[in-house]
Amino acid sequence: MSDKNDGANRDATKRSARERLLAERERQKTRDKRRRTLIVAAAVVGVLALATVVGVIAANAGKDTSAKGGPVVAPSGATGKDALAIQTGKPEAKATLTVWEDFRCPACKSFEDNYRDTIHELEAKGLLKVDYHLVTLIDGNMGGSGSLKGANAAACAQDAGKFSEYHDVLFQNQPQEVDDAYGKNAKLLELAGKVDGLVTPEFKACVEEGTHNSWVAKSHEAFAAGNFRGTPTVLLDGKDIFSDQANPLTPQKLKEKVEAGAKGSGGAGAKGSEKDTGKESGKDAGKGEAKASPSASRTASKNSANGSGNGTGNGSSGD
Repeated sequence: MSDKNDGANRDATKRSARERLLAERERQKTRDKRRRTLIVAAAVVGVLALATVVGVIAANAGKDTSAKGGPVVAPSGATGKDALAIQTGKPEAKATLTVWEDFRCPACKSFEDNYRDTIHELEAKGLLKVDYHLVTLIDGNMGGSGSLKGANAAACAQDAGKFSEYHDVLFQNQPQEVDDAYGKNAKLLELAGKVDGLVTPEFKACVEEGTHNSWVAKSHEAFAAGNFRGTPTVLLDGKDIFSDQANPLTPQKLKEKVEAGAKGSGGAGAKGSEKDTGKESGKDAGKGEAKASPSASRTASKNSANGSGNGTGNGSSGD
């Protein structure tokens, strides 16, 4: 009888152990299932998050969001279509020079260095006015924000009535094309100190807040829509001054052309003076051909990579 009871007890113990083991296995299966569910859910969330980030990056590729935000605030006295030009010189001047420029563009600096004195002389005589359009081509090609911030700072200087002076300072102190020094507000404010009376609380706030960023962006959009070859694009009364590579316009020829136009002699007289100048001074003509050709800063970034910053003479055929 005792043996039967012991056997029954052992059987019961074994069943109990098996039942506990089965129960534990079921609980383990439940825990494993729950863990797998959590892992899968976390993975899905991670994938979705990554997809969102990639989507945002893709959506903003090639965009400078800082240039797009906020209302379009034109600088004081802006003129032309959509108020996208800053004009210097006397409004009644007969001749108009239209200039599309980027403050990071080496070819624009070359143009300014060679034509600056002539342009200012003609402006002072009341013979020439200049419509400046500011663009951000180098930011798009090389990365950075110096073109945008430099243009905004120049527009802020226009608000203060000191655009021409600050415009010249920015080109005279232009960093290397690959150096985005103008992307730093501190550098722009430092250079503003070279212009008497420009650095005021209002000017500083305008620069730091990017007051005219959206206006600059709109100006660049107009440049892109114009299908221009690059920067600088310079038009005298609507005609590209660099279009005739066989007889390139020099600062002296520009002066003669504007003066002839003011006297009413117009095209024939201007053309005659150009020919005489070419015969009279081969040295000046050679200088003009090397310095006054269209920009190497184009919409294709490879031109920047090929060294367009070495001067307008390189890669500037305009084809």
